Amino acid sequence: MIQSISSELLTIEAFLAFDDGTDTRYELVDGVLVEMPTESPENCQIVKRLFFELAKFFPIALLNPKDVELEVSGRRAKVRLPDLVVLSDEGYAAIADKSRNIITREMPPPVLVVEVVSPGSENRNRDYRYKRTEYAARGIAEYWIIDPEERQVTICQWVEGQYEDKIFKGDVRVELIVISAFDWTASQILAK
Repeated sequence: MIQSISSELLTIEAFLAFDDGTDTRYELVDGVLVEMPTESPENCQIVKRLFFELAKFFPIALLNPKDVELEVSGRRAKVRLPDLVVLSDEGYAAIADKSRNIITREMPPPVLVVEVVSPGSENRNRDYRYKRTEYAARGIAEYWIIDPEERQVTICQWVEGQYEDKIFKGDVRVELIVISAFDWTASQILAK
């Protein structure tokens, strides 16, 4: 369950300075700290398999599973914790000498962001609706929504200033712009 821990609205600067003395991970949603639960084993396995597959196409330094914060636009300060992020060389250079692994709005956007949908309608709305809009506003070339419950992979591709969605199921090969040689099917991505 996602839980808001404070009703105090934070700025991005206050979020960056926040330390509650724990290893708890938080997203900042319209200025409010929201505690993020750990992922299900299935979601973790999907991210790990993708990480190793994407390492065939990108240097390891550009791949960031669950360890990059991404500032996005919103009514108030907003920071997301994507399941997997692929940075550009310029994006990596922008964070390489920083003390925190956060991509701010002044930095180049990631090339690719992957979210694996966790069970529950709140999570579905967050990944399909809110994050889709936020990642589009950042101009991220591809946003993947991997949905274990629906057994589908939605690829949102940046085309002429907006996302166009393609939905893949079963043994249909997933077609990408960012990695044209990617040769996995939706079933392979979602394998248990």
